[in-house]
Order: sequence, then structure tokens, then C-alpha cells
Amino acid sequence: MSESSHAPVPSNWFVDPVYLGVPGVPQDDDGLAWQADALCAQTDPEAFFPEKGGSTREAKRICDTCEVRSECLGYALENDERFGIWGGLSERERRKLRRDAV
Repeated sequence: MSESSHAPVPSNWFVDPVYLGVPGVPQDDDGLAWQADALCAQTDPEAFFPEKGGSTREAKRICDTCEVRSECLGYALENDERFGIWGGLSERERRKLRRDAV
């Protein structure tokens, strides 16, 4: 096959990894880039949304070692998340944190 028979490479062949949400590559467009690095995304989501009265120990243990814990907690506080463990805190603990901040 001669060189002239190859199709030209399209000008838009490259996809920026930031657009794809690659772990470890920060995103600024929607403020949710931290989710790509969240340990909870790699584990059983049921641990983070226990039944009423269920244990939160496993979820909090995972959160303790997560490098995006503060971003997660900030998101939950800003969006008034009512359910689940976010940033290592339960809904009740987040409510108390909000009350104490006022």
C-alpha cells in the first residue's frame, strides 16, 4: 500500500485525559473531579448507605484513608446530602457540623 492510500489523521484525534476523567488528572469544569480518585468508587456502595441503625464503621474506615475526603465532605455540605457517609461523616454528623458552624 502506498502512503497516498492511507486516510489522513483527523485533526480531532486526540482526546484530552482531563475530559475523560482519568484518575489522578484533575478536572475543573464541574467540580466533581475528586470522584475519580475516591476510594468509595472502588468499593461496595452499600457500605456508604447502610440501613437505618446499620453500622457505618466500614465506610468510615475507608474514608479515613481516602485522599479526597475533604472534597467529598465539602460536596456533601454544599449539596445538603441527606443520606449516606460522605467525607467520613454520617448525615447526623454533617448536620451537627453545620449547626456548630453557625
